[in-house]
Amino acid sequence: MPSSCSIRALWILNNQDTVVFSRRFSVVERRWTVACKKANKRSEDNQDANLSSSSLPTDSELADAFVERKKREGSVRGYGIRVKQSIEGSDSWVDDPIMRHIISLHVKNEEDGKDDTFWPLILHTKGQYYILILPLVEPSHLKAYNTIRKRSDCGNGVGVDENLSSLLLQLPSITGAFMVAHVLGDITTSDFQEPEVVGNAASSVGGLLDSLTGSIGISARPKPVAPPVATSTNSTTGSGGSGASDSPKLGPKNPEKDALRSFITCAMPFGTPLDINYSNISTIRNNGFSLTDMPPVDSKQPAWKPYLYKGKQRLIFTIHEVITAAMYDRDEIPDSLSISGQVNCRAELEGLPDVLFPLTGLDSKKIEVISFHPCAQVPEQTGGDKQAVMFSPPLGNFVLLRYQSPCSLGTPIKGFYQLSMVSENEGAFLFKLSLMEGYKSPLTMEFCTLNMPFPRRKIVGIEGTPSIGSVSFTDHFVEWKIIPSGRGVSGNKSIEASFPGTVRFAPWKSQRVVSSGFLQGIVGDEESDTEMELGNNNMVNVDEYLIEKMNKNLLAVDLEEPFCWHAYNYAKVSFKMVGASLSGMTIDPKSVNIFPSVKVPVEYSTQVHSGDYILWNTLGKCPVAATPKEIGKN
Repeated sequence: MPSSCSIRALWILNNQDTVVFSRRFSVVERRWTVACKKANKRSEDNQDANLSSSSLPTDSELADAFVERKKREGSVRGYGIRVKQSIEGSDSWVDDPIMRHIISLHVKNEEDGKDDTFWPLILHTKGQYYILILPLVEPSHLKAYNTIRKRSDCGNGVGVDENLSSLLLQLPSITGAFMVAHVLGDITTSDFQEPEVVGNAASSVGGLLDSLTGSIGISARPKPVAPPVATSTNSTTGSGGSGASDSPKLGPKNPEKDALRSFITCAMPFGTPLDINYSNISTIRNNGFSLTDMPPVDSKQPAWKPYLYKGKQRLIFTIHEVITAAMYDRDEIPDSLSISGQVNCRAELEGLPDVLFPLTGLDSKKIEVISFHPCAQVPEQTGGDKQAVMFSPPLGNFVLLRYQSPCSLGTPIKGFYQLSMVSENEGAFLFKLSLMEGYKSPLTMEFCTLNMPFPRRKIVGIEGTPSIGSVSFTDHFVEWKIIPSGRGVSGNKSIEASFPGTVRFAPWKSQRVVSSGFLQGIVGDEESDTEMELGNNNMVNVDEYLIEKMNKNLLAVDLEEPFCWHAYNYAKVSFKMVGASLSGMTIDPKSVNIFPSVKVPVEYSTQVHSGDYILWNTLGKCPVAATPKEIGKN
């Protein structure tokens, strides 16, 4: 957590644009007020440079400003780039896609009638909620942003001194605010997932609470009684008074609100985030401490290890990789293949030991991006393929490092997908795939499934027999199980699979668009003449209008999501592989050393999952981005 991160205020809104939870930090707000007064005093001779240190908006004022911005920008996140509908001073006028995530709100000041600008507001969407975080920045940064958002030139022009990218690089509080927003979103939706660590004995490889209550014996200790929570607070008022209700339709239930209050109080006292690990905070709050939890006198206990482990010792490493691909089968467009990996760890070790092990696969030619957990000590890379890593492990499952790299073993699944419409309601398709070509044991593909979605057409029938596996279909997608679960294929045996066939759809005019979430806000994205054309028509007409636009080769950038797959034909492959990593990242369990020296069994496993592994229709349109090398050639 960046030490310079402080939060002025935070709000959580539901999908009805009602504030269901809010919190303001008066200590940080005083710092902002003092900074504004000092900045205005230094610039008394320049009237334009004066900055109003207006108070934070009420929940109803913020909700109104949020709704007004959504109407102005066309959707919750907006365009991110300047378009015909953009007006001077709006987020899209800045002409930077980051403005879809770092927004500004303009609240009308009742005293002077002018708009007070609140920026940078971090916008994070989780489930049906919108989390807004307002971090503390210097008044000069807000002045610089006000200049940028009113500039006549479009985008970050060459040679321009002030641009949004350079401004954000000066604000480490932005990163901290994003981290706070993500954890608040997880708490609000009760969505917490620990890094997966695969061990031999499943009984003791649970979450952090398992390791604490089951292994170090604190479950027998009486838990402290939580202080009562006031029924009415200033931090949970809603727009128009509706935010006080605990109805699930309007906001989080009482347990989630109590969890938010408890977490904010402990994790970010007075608005300064200290430890935003929810598992640590909740466990400390629920179990407290005793004299037996004291660390050795000569050792310093790190913040990421609030309790000392006691019990049977072992060390588990799991390399988890997600491979993404875009397969085009076109001479003019190269296929892309990349891996996002992480080394998950679980160290059930007594005391405060240090773990040292060699990590193979860190060649700078292969690894593009790498980051380590704060508990790790890593010397500067010398360019070799092997690197010694030392870390003081926290409790429970944690991510030791993350990295991105190309695939060193080649494409696990390659081939092509072709679809052509032989009539308005019938399409002919062909798949030809090669699985595990060139792969060797111990790599094993546990399962492989291919999905062919048609979100805007209703499937009524399918004809064709694949060379391997089975086929099924629902109203809007075809599923081809190439390798069923439980029938893994080792790397010593490659598979050639083909599937020719036809798919029949229901008549076009009788269909409705299914993905309502995709449509939300699109009407606002259209130009003014579009609104006149639609008039007061119902949603069915809106859906038909959008389908007609897509049939007329509407570019994906004009839709709610810039790279929306719903505008194209594609097939998505899902699979899982075990036995080795595809990036070349490996750990030798026999070379792991623990200080002070102790004999501990070390377990090691790898698994590879498919991410967005896409086969684009060779005969249709597809999105593609030019690489920096290609741009340089032009």
